[in-house]
Amino acid sequence: MAKKRRLNKGQQRRVKLNQRKRLEQPDVDWDNDQLGPSQEGRVISRYGQHADIMDNSGDVVRCHIRRAVDSLVCGDRVQWRRATSSTDGMQGVVEAVHDRDSLLSRPDFYDGLKPVAANIDQILVISSVLPAFSSQIIDRYLVACEDIGIEPILVLNKTDLLATLDSELQQEIETCLSYYASMGYQVLRVSSATTDGLSELIAQLPGHTSIVVGQSGVGKSSLVNNILPDVDTITNDVSDNSGLGQHTTTVATWYELPEGGALIDSPGIREFSLWHLEKERVAWGFKDFRDVLGGCKFRDCKHQNDPGCALQEAVEAGKIASWRLQNYHRIIESMNSQKPNRAMQRG
Repeated sequence: MAKKRRLNKGQQRRVKLNQRKRLEQPDVDWDNDQLGPSQEGRVISRYGQHADIMDNSGDVVRCHIRRAVDSLVCGDRVQWRRATSSTDGMQGVVEAVHDRDSLLSRPDFYDGLKPVAANIDQILVISSVLPAFSSQIIDRYLVACEDIGIEPILVLNKTDLLATLDSELQQEIETCLSYYASMGYQVLRVSSATTDGLSELIAQLPGHTSIVVGQSGVGKSSLVNNILPDVDTITNDVSDNSGLGQHTTTVATWYELPEGGALIDSPGIREFSLWHLEKERVAWGFKDFRDVLGGCKFRDCKHQNDPGCALQEAVEAGKIASWRLQNYHRIIESMNSQKPNRAMQRG
């Protein structure tokens, strides 16, 4: 069994320092007569102890977050009050958060389960030809989508570069996308460079609150720029030296759509972890596994070389793609090494 990864002393000091800084940040002190009436708003983005709030007129106000507010994230509906005068750049204060309809969270080794965005009903899972197409990363996002019950749309970006790949890799990508489509997932092919397929993607957005997710370098911010050309988001090319994507979005940010609804651009990550889920929940997140789950000969079946494994039999019979089962095993194998100790989970 793989040993759990432990924080070294330097990492432990950094975690404690970050926690102490959060506790030491002072509340902006306003008397009630210095604040206007309570009103509703939407969190556009959050930066530490303050957030940008959109009021009902569409104006954006930078607000301090009351310490009593336990959690606040992009997309939250809040109650806030405008200040009669600005204090340290703050124009108001967030006092309460409404109940969320949904919440997308990302496991973080240092901060535990970290919320990314709230009140979303559609997740655009972006993959691309470069830096590399990875069905395993797609499967990680699909498991997360299945776990919280939000419909994903799979988007292959940079399709203009497909012709630069060898035929075997092109076929591998097409095989994966076709398999996802056969399971009922919507699959779109677009190019942020040529705008091919962009109209089909835009057609899926009105009336929805969608979040754009994917690993660094897949072109999420470029797609947002094409969808909302008046929005100025920073984009960078894939690193020539490492082939890895560069982080271009630092915080999740809410953008209103002209046709109704909203689009949230989220920070890119190298790998989306799933250590917060039980192994059985991960397996359930693979839709094509569900018909055979529970059919193994032994209750503690690892779905590898175990005798009477229903998943292995389904692969041999051609009912489940072998690469899907391989992705499942890679995810399970990574969970112990990625999972922090219990203290870090609570943090």
